[in-house]
Order: sequence, then structure tokens, then C-alpha cells
Amino acid sequence: MPTPEPQEWPRPLWEISEGCINCDVARQLAPETVIEADARSVLVRQPADAEEQLALERAAVACPVRAIRRGPGHVAAAPFPMRLDREVYLCGHNSARTFGANAYLVRRPEGNLLVDTPRWTSAIAASYERLGGISHILLTHRDHTAHARRFAEHFGARVWIHEGDEDAAPYADMVVRGTEPAEVLPGVMLRPVPGHTRGSVVYVVDERYCFTGDTLYWSRTAQDLEVFETVLWYSRPELEDSLLRLAEQARFSWVLPGHGDRCHRPAGELHGRLVHLVARMRERPPQPLDIGAVEW
Repeated sequence: MPTPEPQEWPRPLWEISEGCINCDVARQLAPETVIEADARSVLVRQPADAEEQLALERAAVACPVRAIRRGPGHVAAAPFPMRLDREVYLCGHNSARTFGANAYLVRRPEGNLLVDTPRWTSAIAASYERLGGISHILLTHRDHTAHARRFAEHFGARVWIHEGDEDAAPYADMVVRGTEPAEVLPGVMLRPVPGHTRGSVVYVVDERYCFTGDTLYWSRTAQDLEVFETVLWYSRPELEDSLLRLAEQARFSWVLPGHGDRCHRPAGELHGRLVHLVARMRERPPQPLDIGAVEW
């Protein structure tokens, strides 16, 4: 009698619960299997290969509300921080207290940078210790300050913020005033861009990377640079002026936002898209506040 073939037990299936807050993080990290529907992320199919499996593992670790699961007892353990380019890393471990905002780690010989912050745990801090620690925490605006104090105290890091949002981080020791750029370190410039909030800034590193907070992002829907026009807490006209000033004064080939997708394009192309974005803003009427209307 032939020996029967061993039966392979079905693997636990991935799922995204209705607790999803539609922060877009899962769709950024696992775009092949996760889409937006009914104002939340939904899984369109199970991963087809190891690469898609890893992408969902990363999405599960990054999800700020733990809405992405793979069966009972499964613990996602995807590697973060995740290298994006050279010494620039995506932190993952997004926090519900910042509505799932992305944070970034930049390794530099003169001291590592943390742009905004992931959620705080001692294990996450330990992973940064292995990469050389954190010397400067660069806050883009008030909405992303939630865990900065814990990281600053742990690493003895300096904390940068603009005076317009200083009250959200009273422990910050490097407060920038006015609209003139400030040098954080050689090759690292803080550029004020009031608009989303009064104290919004971007950080341009090595004329290559622009960390934009909630000022600017790449929209997959529009396939272009966009602003969170339905989530403006301060001033639309000032945001237009800020974006034009940024286009005039800075060059970069990466847009790395807190919310929305990242993009990598030639610097000349991004410059043109930024100028055209302001022209589009001036042609369309102001929009009412509505976070659900964001075109990711």
C-alpha cells in the first residue's frame, strides 16, 4: 500500500480588523495586497510570495492600532528600522498618538537624527542604541511630538521645534524663530513652512532628502505632490507662500512625509511639481476641514 502524502495544514490567514483608523501606513508598506475601501485599509488577497509576506509583516508592526493580524498567537516581527536609501531609515512602530505618523532615522557621523518619533518602548530605543543612538530629535510640528520627550531623556538628545508650535514641546531646547532657515548640523537645514500649523517646518538633509511632516506628500491617487488641504489647522495662504519659498530655496530628490506616501524623483522634476502644486492650489477653492477627504 503506498504511503499517503503528508497533509499540509492551512496557514493562518492575514486579516485587517475594523479597528483600522485609515492612517495609510499599511497601504504604503504592502501596496500589492492592501487597498483603501470604505474609509479604511482592506486586504484584497493573501500574500503570494515571501516578499509580499514580509511586506505584510512590516505593515503589522507599523500599524498604530494593531489592526493587522495573522491568526491567533502570531506575533509579527518584521525588521525595523527599514533602510530606504543610504543611511536613511523608516522607523516603523507608528503611534496611535500621532495618528500613525511615519518617523525616520538618519545616521550621521556627527550624531544620528530622529525625525519625529515612533511609539516609545525600551526595545525600540535599544534598536537605535545598536545603530549609534540619537543626538538630535527633529520635530516637524505639534502633531508629531507625542513620544519625543521619552526618547530625548533616554538618549540625552537635543530637541528641535519652531516657536509657533513650541507649546506642544516645552522641553525642547532648540527653538527656531521666524521664517529664516536654521542649520541643525552641517548639511542639515530646518526650513520653516507655516501653513499646516503655525510652527510647521521641513528638514532638508544633504540637498537630497526632504522630511516634510504634514506639509507635503506624494499622492498615489493624483500621482503627484499634494498637501493635506482638508486638514489645515493654520493658514492656506501661508502654506502657498511657504511652498513657493521652499521651491525657491531648496533642492531635494526625496519627499519623506509623516503622512502619505514617499517619493524619489529627480530634483528638477520635484521642483517643477512643487511650483505646479501651488498653481493648482490657487485655482481651486478652499476646502472644509475633513480628514476623511484626504486623497492618499
